[in-house]
Amino acid sequence: MDNRRHLSWNNRRFFASGIFVLMLCCVLLSACGKGEKAVGESAFGADSVVGMPVTECLVKTTPVKDQGRSNLCWVYAMLATIESEHLMQGDSVNLSPLFIARMFLQEQAEAYYLAQGGRHIGTRGMASTLLRLMRRYGITHYDAFHGEVNLNVLARKTEKVAAACLAKRSGIAQLRERVDDLLDEQMRTVPQYVFMLGAEYTTQEFAHSVCRDDEYVALTSFTHHPFYRETSLELPDNYYKDTFWNVPLDTLMHHVEQALRSGHPVCWEGDVSESGFSFARGIGRLADEGRHVTQEMRQRMFERFQTTDDHSMELVGIARSPKGKKYYVCKNSWGTGNAAKGLVYLSEEYLRAKTIAVWMSRDALRGGLAEKIPPLAE
Repeated sequence: MDNRRHLSWNNRRFFASGIFVLMLCCVLLSACGKGEKAVGESAFGADSVVGMPVTECLVKTTPVKDQGRSNLCWVYAMLATIESEHLMQGDSVNLSPLFIARMFLQEQAEAYYLAQGGRHIGTRGMASTLLRLMRRYGITHYDAFHGEVNLNVLARKTEKVAAACLAKRSGIAQLRERVDDLLDEQMRTVPQYVFMLGAEYTTQEFAHSVCRDDEYVALTSFTHHPFYRETSLELPDNYYKDTFWNVPLDTLMHHVEQALRSGHPVCWEGDVSESGFSFARGIGRLADEGRHVTQEMRQRMFERFQTTDDHSMELVGIARSPKGKKYYVCKNSWGTGNAAKGLVYLSEEYLRAKTIAVWMSRDALRGGLAEKIPPLAE
């Protein structure tokens, strides 16, 4: 997914009167069914209404991060979902996106070499890519591996090293050594162990402690594949050709709402290229919000490439405008410099139309569907 942060925020008009108010403590509450919390109206400015919208439920979450100029929204969104799931369980983890980025670059360098240059190296992926990388290489906490790195430039440098090794037919061992040297220089040396609460883990052991191999399931909804079957979506960023459980649109929406109302986060992947999506205002709406999005309409948008795989965010709650319109609250990874302090509110119709896929824990997926979906295959 590409990073669409760098639209000109200063040229966007803030569409509401009043000042957006959202206390950080509200974000940290387990809010479903435990009282309503007011949020500022500027995020709902496109409704052109007076008054304060109400948050119906809000999942516990870690602070908003900033992915910078990288294309790692899929890493930030899925790690945020894992972190929120731990907060729900009374635990707390803060995981390293940069560690995953390094492992991904190393893996792609080998793929580039063995494909004889037929696959370019980049940082685009999906939430399922993150889950696979965690299973394979592990994870560490944020404080142990972070820093300011231009990953787009580093991806090009990694490809240049891989191309030089390919030209010399150097072999995998030499390739790994040269790529490691580059990444050590540009990032830092990968920690061998993770220390947490007095315990010592390998990175793989730590990953297994924060995310079981079969913990998360992926749902999608497209009619060119049969429902209630596994399907591999035809997406450029589906690096491993991962599969998704295909369900009717109303079923997908039901499970998303059910998860949020029971305190579970949801990782969302979809399209933010619509003119009605504005990070500056903290809102995503369709051009025609009065039209109910059906399964058929959604499919047409996908087949005409009007709905594309652009961005990932963590769904953390549900809100209502003063007119009663439903919005889904998203924790974004573009920093806190917008009207919603880093959050984005997507309308229900926007979510119906523009969702590519969602990921949630099996514990959040009720009604027997979780038992039908097999774990992510290696």
